[in-house]
Amino acid sequence: MRAFNRLMIVLLSGLSLAACGQGKGGAVTDEEMTMGKADAKVTVIEYASASCSHCAAFNAEVFPAFKTKYIDSGKVKYVFREFLTPPVELAAAGFLTSRCAGKDKYFSVLDSVFRSQEEIFRTGDMRSPLVKVAKSAGMTEEQFMACVSDEKALKALAARVEKFAKQDNITGTPTFLINGKKLDGEQSLAAFDTAIAAAEAAAK
Repeated sequence: MRAFNRLMIVLLSGLSLAACGQGKGGAVTDEEMTMGKADAKVTVIEYASASCSHCAAFNAEVFPAFKTKYIDSGKVKYVFREFLTPPVELAAAGFLTSRCAGKDKYFSVLDSVFRSQEEIFRTGDMRSPLVKVAKSAGMTEEQFMACVSDEKALKALAARVEKFAKQDNITGTPTFLINGKKLDGEQSLAAFDTAIAAAEAAAK
């Protein structure tokens, strides 16, 4: 996985520009991973890293209830934006694997990557758990290796991270934008209730 070393150089040069941007949320593009009603009055953008333990905790402890209450009900359009935190190799491999599985499987594969974090950090073995995740999504080990070694995909990932980090002034994960208003760090469902209610009121 030598390509990750090249990715780190590209990434670090991009993230150094993050503080220059304005946190507006920006237009959502077709290449982004989304859930929910496209024309919902409230858009929640989450910036998270596949190697971030706080993001994994949010994914396991808060997101299921958030999804049921706001995404599945049609009240919120949810946008997930990728960010890379150390270990960058894990973050990049997790996102690339999720994308290679296909847009319809992206979130379920990412959920599995988050749930594999504890084993990866405990054992120091990144490859075996991720291969298991890839196989559960219908990929072979060879397809997984080709996926995470795809230099074009690595560069595209780095470019996305650089673009959005600069645009929205993202310096850490998780970070949320609720109709452009920023919430930093892990959030409770109650915190989302308050922020979304305010966004709904402002949108009327």
